[in-house]
Amino acid sequence: MSESAAATEGPYVPVESWRAWPYRESLSDAGVPRRRIAMSQCVRFTLVVLIAWQAFQEGAFHGWGLLVLAGGLVVFAAVARGYFRSTLDHRLLASLGLLGLLFALGVVVQIYGAHGPARSLWAVGAILAVERLPMAYALPGAAVHVLAYGLLSEDRTVVTAGTCLGLMLVGYALRLDAEARGTGFRLLAQERAARVAEAESAALAERARIAREIHDVLAHSLSAQLVHLEAARLLIERGESDERILERVVLARGMAREGLAETRQALSALRGEMAQVGDFLREVAESQGAAIEVSGVPRQLPAEAGLAVRRVVQEALTNVRKHAPGAAVRVRFAYLDDAVELEVRDGGARRPAGELASTGSGYGLLGMRERAELLGGALEAGPAEPGQEGFVVRLRVPA
Repeated sequence: MSESAAATEGPYVPVESWRAWPYRESLSDAGVPRRRIAMSQCVRFTLVVLIAWQAFQEGAFHGWGLLVLAGGLVVFAAVARGYFRSTLDHRLLASLGLLGLLFALGVVVQIYGAHGPARSLWAVGAILAVERLPMAYALPGAAVHVLAYGLLSEDRTVVTAGTCLGLMLVGYALRLDAEARGTGFRLLAQERAARVAEAESAALAERARIAREIHDVLAHSLSAQLVHLEAARLLIERGESDERILERVVLARGMAREGLAETRQALSALRGEMAQVGDFLREVAESQGAAIEVSGVPRQLPAEAGLAVRRVVQEALTNVRKHAPGAAVRVRFAYLDDAVELEVRDGGARRPAGELASTGSGYGLLGMRERAELLGGALEAGPAEPGQEGFVVRLRVPA
């Protein structure tokens, strides 16, 4: 396994730790303005020219020695480039090795008699160590370069000490600046990822909402059709007249048409093109022969709240037909200040429910209750108050 892979797959090291690398975003030029990159390259090129000029001025290199100087500059550029790449990849051993080569290059230059270029190389090494290595390794590496610089410095002790300290501070300042930039880029990347995740979550929620609406519409429509088809089957088994059987088949066909219409209404509601709930309830109540009472100031409801009222009244009326045939039904709907309330009450079956009561999945009330809870509301369903007959369904949702 490579050192880069080991650094990636190894144990997590907090950024505050002395063994932690600076962020990759801090060590790379990703996102850095082109003007700043160009300025950094100009500074590096100027540094190489100054080191070469120092060596030339001191006269350490002359004749064929100029070729040695040119070769040394090429080696310096290659070592520096490799050091930048290895620290970017968080390869510790390679980075320390290249930093050691930079120190050794300064020693060679010093032996050759170019004291100024040697000190410049060690100063650059100290700055690069503090700027790009984990602090646990940067400080010892920088200390070696600074010590060599101080030992060969011809300035007074105080000036030399100040210069050495300044080199460390320059490296640390560059490190802080790079880390601040890297942190900004990391936060920006995290924000973009969060926005993408939020958009995906919203899309999934919207798909789930559409699927739930279509499912509820189809469940109600098919359940109502099943009621009439089951009735037609029972009539056939009893040998009833063709007219009564045909009546049930026609009713089932009508429920199929209503199901298609309700599907279109659900899709329109999801697009915000839904009519007021009060008008819908009056139409449904009239078609089912139920009494209807609407109170409060009518207003346009949110799409999900309006669909919840529609689905609940349809399911409740279907249950009345199945379990309490012939019962008188009363629908009450109220617009409140911050919510709406729906109540569907039947007066009890006037004739036995028969086999129709066993049709359907049995999850109608459960689905209505889950729908209400998803909207922050509540649904109650159960027998009427003591002393009264029938069944009551009450829905309250914020709107």
